[in-house]
Amino acid sequence: MDPRSTEAWALAEASRRLVLAARITDDNGEALRTALILNQRLWSIFQASLIDPSCELPKDIRDNVLALSILVDRHLMQRLGDLDGSKIQPILDINRSIAEGLSAQPERATDVGAAPAAPANPAPVTGKNAQPFMNLTA
Repeated sequence: MDPRSTEAWALAEASRRLVLAARITDDNGEALRTALILNQRLWSIFQASLIDPSCELPKDIRDNVLALSILVDRHLMQRLGDLDGSKIQPILDINRSIAEGLSAQPERATDVGAAPAAPANPAPVTGKNAQPFMNLTA
């Protein structure tokens, strides 16, 4: 699995655990607390990777994801404070959006002989030449 796929999987798995934990009502919120802390740790790893001087992402992308991470932090802290599983949707939405972006495949040329046109917002590279969005494997 390439690094981008690993990062997308980690976000999807963290979201899956959050959804499942929010359904548990007979444990005083312990399952939800555990899932929220997992999400918090994952986003902390992303933040550390994004501020690392060796991060190869363009500055505007780093800045945008860091801004999202602050929003995620705020939601995570609020949910850790009240353990209200009915209010996790913003976290799930952001995780899903980032995971979908990481999982996006480049478009293929429809005509075998034609060179593909460069998209306005190129899709990420996948496979062995992929650059990690946030280096979870380091």
